[in-house]
Amino acid sequence: MTIRFLPAPGAPRRLAAAQLANSVGDGAYYVCSALYFTGVVGLSPARIGLGLTLAWAVGSVAGVPLGALADRRGPRGTSVLLALATAGSVASFLFVRSFGAFLCAVVLYAVSQCGLAAARQALLAGLVPPAERTGLLAHLQSTLNAGLALGAALGGLALGAGTETAYLVVFALDAVGFLVCAALLLGLPAVAPVPGRTAGEPRLAVLRDRPYALVTLLNAVLLLRMPLLSLAIPLWIVERTEAPGWLVSALFVLNTLAVMLFQVRTARGVSDLDSAGRALRTSGLLMALSCAVFAAAALPTAGWVAAALLVAGAVLQADAEMRQSAGSWQIGFSLAPAERMGQYQGFFGTGVPVARTLGPMLLTALLLLWGIPGWLLLGAVLLAASYAMGPAARRASAARGPAPAPAADGAPA
Repeated sequence: MTIRFLPAPGAPRRLAAAQLANSVGDGAYYVCSALYFTGVVGLSPARIGLGLTLAWAVGSVAGVPLGALADRRGPRGTSVLLALATAGSVASFLFVRSFGAFLCAVVLYAVSQCGLAAARQALLAGLVPPAERTGLLAHLQSTLNAGLALGAALGGLALGAGTETAYLVVFALDAVGFLVCAALLLGLPAVAPVPGRTAGEPRLAVLRDRPYALVTLLNAVLLLRMPLLSLAIPLWIVERTEAPGWLVSALFVLNTLAVMLFQVRTARGVSDLDSAGRALRTSGLLMALSCAVFAAAALPTAGWVAAALLVAGAVLQADAEMRQSAGSWQIGFSLAPAERMGQYQGFFGTGVPVARTLGPMLLTALLLLWGIPGWLLLGAVLLAASYAMGPAARRASAARGPAPAPAADGAPA
C-alpha cells in the first residue's frame, strides 16, 4: 500500500501549505524559546512557567468567542487576521526584556493560536465535504510534524550557535512563517458567514450543549498524553531508568516520523461515529499497554533492556496517538452544527491548551512521585476515557436529532 503524502489539489493542498509554513517556524521556536527567555532575557524558569500557564489558560477561554467570530464574519477573513496577530505576537518576542512584556506577548500568542485553530477548522469545514475532513486533517497532522521536525533542526543550529542573534533569527523565522500562512489562507475561496442569531438564541450556544461538553471533557483527558513525550518520558528516562540519555531525542524523532508516515493511513478507516469509537477504543488499549511498558523500563535491568522497553512503549504510544487523533477529529466535526462550526471547534479545541497547562503538573506528580503505580493509573484513566467517548458521542448525536440531508452537489446542506 502506498502512502500519499500530499492532499488533493486545490483548497486541501493550500491548507496543508499554510500548515507547513507556520509549523517550521514553530518547531524552531519550541526548541529555542526556553533558553532564550532564561539566558538572554534573564527570566527565571518559574516565571516562564507561570507566564505560559496564564497565557494558555486565557487562550483556552478565548478560543470559543473567536470561533464564534469566524462563524459570524466568515472563517477565511478571521483566520487571516488571527494568523497576522500570531505573527505580530512572535515578532514582539524580539523586543521582550521584562516579565511584564513577556506576559503580554505570550498571552497574545496563545489567544491568537487558539482562535486561529478554531477559525481554520471552520474554514476547512466550509471548503471540504464531511466525508473528507478526517482524511484531510490526517494530512495536515503529517504536514505539521514534518514542519516541526524541520524547524527543530533549524532551532538546533541556533542552539549550537548560542548567540542572541541566532535566537532572534528563529523568532523572525516564526513570524515570517505566520505571514506566509496568512497569505496562503487569503488565497482560499471565501466561506459565507452564517446567518445571525435568531430571537432567544444564546450568543455562545456551545456553552449550553452539555452532551458536547462531556465529549470535549473526555477529549481533554485523552490529550493529557501530549506532555508525555516532551516532559514526562525524558524525566522518567533520566531519573528512573538505566537507559542512555540520548534516547530522549531518539524517541522524539521516532514519534515524529511515525506520524508523518502513517497518520493518513491510520485515519483512512475513520468516517463516522462508529468507526471513530472503534479507533478510540483501540487507542485506549494501546495507550494503557504503552504505559505499562514504560513503567517496566524502571525495573532493575540492564540498560539495553530498558532502552528496548522504552522504544517499544514509544511505538505503542505513537500508534495510540494517531488513532486517538483520527477518532477525535471525526467526533468533533460530526457533532458540531454547521451553522456554529467555529465556536464548537473552538470549544472542542480547548483540550489542547488544557493539556499544555495542567498536563505537565499532573504528569510529573503522577509519574515521578508515584513511579510505576502512577504509570498504571494513567493507563487506566486513558483507557476509561477512550471507552467512554463512544457512548458520549452517541448521546450527543441523539440530542442533536437527525442530520440534515446533503445538498444536491454533495456538499453539506
